[in-house]
Formats: sequence, structure tokens, C-alpha cells
Amino acid sequence: MSRRGKQASRGSALSLLVLPSLLGACDGPQSALMPGGQDAAQLLLIFLVMLGGAIVLWLALNGMFLYFTQVDRRHVALRHGNRIIIGAGVVLPTLVVGALLAWGLSIMPSQRAPGDGLVIRVNGEEWWWRVEYWPAGAQEPIASANEIRFPAGSRTELQLTASTYIHSLWIPSLGGKMDMIPGRQTVLTLHPDLEGFYRGQCAEFCGASHALMAFEAVVMAPEDFDAWLAEQAAPAPEPQSDLQRQGQAIFRDEGCGACHAIRGTAFTGTVGPDLTHLASRASLAAGIMEVERDDLMNWIAHTRDIKPQVAMPAYDWLARDELAALAVYLESLE
Repeated sequence: MSRRGKQASRGSALSLLVLPSLLGACDGPQSALMPGGQDAAQLLLIFLVMLGGAIVLWLALNGMFLYFTQVDRRHVALRHGNRIIIGAGVVLPTLVVGALLAWGLSIMPSQRAPGDGLVIRVNGEEWWWRVEYWPAGAQEPIASANEIRFPAGSRTELQLTASTYIHSLWIPSLGGKMDMIPGRQTVLTLHPDLEGFYRGQCAEFCGASHALMAFEAVVMAPEDFDAWLAEQAAPAPEPQSDLQRQGQAIFRDEGCGACHAIRGTAFTGTVGPDLTHLASRASLAAGIMEVERDDLMNWIAHTRDIKPQVAMPAYDWLARDELAALAVYLESLE
């Protein structure tokens, strides 16, 4: 086999090895190429059409370049050369790009369509998400944190703001991103259709723990969402075991209630996330850990090692049995 043939064979083999890994990156709960709702599907369509237009331009211009430099290399009169340059280099790209832009802008207004009643207010904190659900006609919100749940088949309005730094909320599989700006409210509406778990992320660099500021987005059947929302509105369950009661006492004695609220108790802090139904959430610490005993103990004792510059102090002076009791209490908050 010639040297060129061997190189081509190696290149083909390498492509076969690399291509599956590249295609595998297109899947998953945080992929804009796997839409779970109407808005993400529209954005994917825009991307594919724009990509197709770019390919057409690339093939046309490079095809002409190859033709005149490799196939027909005869002298071209100046006036014909100018026509080719103006037509292929100016007129054709302008028409194609202009048509793509006009079409793209024509379908974008649906990304700002009003919601169907449910409003979710999300505030970007350092570095976590404060979430409040406002059903139609509600007089007070249902508080949560670091997780956003949607009813499938309807459009939900997200009212977004931030406390200190600019953040950007993005759930790639459900729609586009929207900046969250201190002192200003921005609005994003999403219409998810496919039930399941998706991953959201802050898409605006906001500080030391920006990469650790994620959240779970859960799309539920409407009746399941209504039942879940009713459960979230209820107060926290009472401790049922001695170990849970011991953990609640540690929570009280260590002053955790000054920052965290647990509805139905004397803990009414508003600095940190609401913990009323912590154990019902899919993740801990803004999407980076599991809501299970070992992770809870690790998080409480080593917060600033796990998430740099987070406001919550590390309770590394607690004995392991105290951390375990506290974690057992938090696990009971379903």
C-alpha cells in the first residue's frame, strides 16, 4: 500500500473511533440537540437550517474556487471576474443570510409567549437557586431551591432576577438561556412536552463556584405536578425517631435556623435555601451532590472545600455521630 493510502486508512480508522464519542456527546439531560419541549425544538430547527445554509454557501464558494483554479484555468475577462466576485461573494451570501435571518426572527416571538398561569420566580444566589412557585391566584409562594419542576404540556413563565452577580439560567433541552440581573426582572417562558429529568446550569460566569451552580429540571405529568406541588405546600414532617429528634436539636443549637427555613418549625431563616422538603429533591448543593447521608455529612462539614467562597460555614467541629444525626434529620424532610 502506498504511503498516501496508509495515511488515508489511518484517517478512516481514527474517524471510526472518534465519531461515536462525538455523537455520544450529543445525548444526555443537558443537550440542546435532544429537545424535550417546543422551545428547544424550535431552537434546534433554527440551528439545523442555519447549518444547512452555511454548508450551501461553503460548497458553492469553494466549488467555484476549485473550478476556476483546478478545472478551467483559462484567463477570465476582468468584467466577468468582477461579476463572479460580486454575485458569488456578495449577492448570494447576502440573500441566503438575509433569508435565514428573516425566517429565524419570524419564529422567535413564540419564545416570549405568555405563560398559561403558573409562574416560577427564580433568584440567582451565590451559588445556588432560590425558587418560588406561584400557581394562578396564589396569595403566597411555595418555596423551594436548586430544582425547578414543570407540568408537561403547558407554558410556564419564569420570572428571573439575581441578588449580587449576573447569572444566566439555561436548560438546553427545554429552551434558550436568559440573563438574571440584580435589580431587574427578566422573563423566560418554556413549554416542555417530554416528561423526565433534565439538567440546568448557570451560563454566565459569576464567580468562584460558577461551574458548581447547576440544578435539576423535572418535567412531570400535570396531575403528578399538581400532587407534588400540594405536598410541597405542606409543612415539614415531624421527627419520628430519637435520632431524627437529636438531629433537629443539633440543627437548632448550631443556629442553622437563622439561615434556613423549615416550614412548620421555628426555623424561619431566609439567607440560605428553604429546607422544608429537602429530601424530595433530586440533588444537593445546587446539583453537585446526592441527597443521601454521606453526601449530607460531607457537605455540612466541608462546604467551602466543596464549593469555594460559598456563604455557608463549614461545621467541621461537629463529631461524626452529630453529623450523622443531623443528616438523618435532613433525610426525613420529604
